Amino acid sequence: MAHKDQLQVQGVGTVINATSKAQEKDLIKALEKVAKYLDGKFPRFRFIHEKSWHLKDIVSQLQENYPKVDFLFHHESSFIRPDGGCIKSKQDENLAYPVLISEVKNQGTNDQRKKKGLDKQARGNAIERLGKNLIGLRTALLGESIFPFVCFGYGCDFEEGSSILDPVSTMAMFGELNKTHLYNCDHNRFNR
Repeated sequence: MAHKDQLQVQGVGTVINATSKAQEKDLIKALEKVAKYLDGKFPRFRFIHEKSWHLKDIVSQLQENYPKVDFLFHHESSFIRPDGGCIKSKQDENLAYPVLISEVKNQGTNDQRKKKGLDKQARGNAIERLGKNLIGLRTALLGESIFPFVCFGYGCDFEEGSSILDPVSTMAMFGELNKTHLYNCDHNRFNR
């Protein structure tokens, strides 16, 4: 069997796949509760929870903000779908401002594999998928002083000394992990 065919078969119905689906559902429920809470706390604003953000909408806003720069997407139906979705403050029918975007990543099964006497596997699949969304979301919010993004990461691949920590720190623009930055650093250059 070809390597890519093995990967497809391995992922279907696995504990990791089931765990990922459950944690995404839990995160979506949590964000829906946060949106309702914000609606009650700030009645002047309308908060909505969206599961995805279409590339055509991101590019349209980027073109408006940066008219001298070329932007491209290929399909009207393409979107970014963060695991927990996005809470936006709805200003009017055409404008919704993101106030919270969330992801959840369970990274690593080598602790479970060791218990079963199996060899270690390569690290990084969940984090690599996170990187794609992060690039798109950072670009979408390039001109903002706040990047309202949080990723909840857990699993044995995040243990101290793990090689996966450097790719995660790279995605955090070489910033400290598990540290919240409310505002972008150094004149908006680092949106950690």
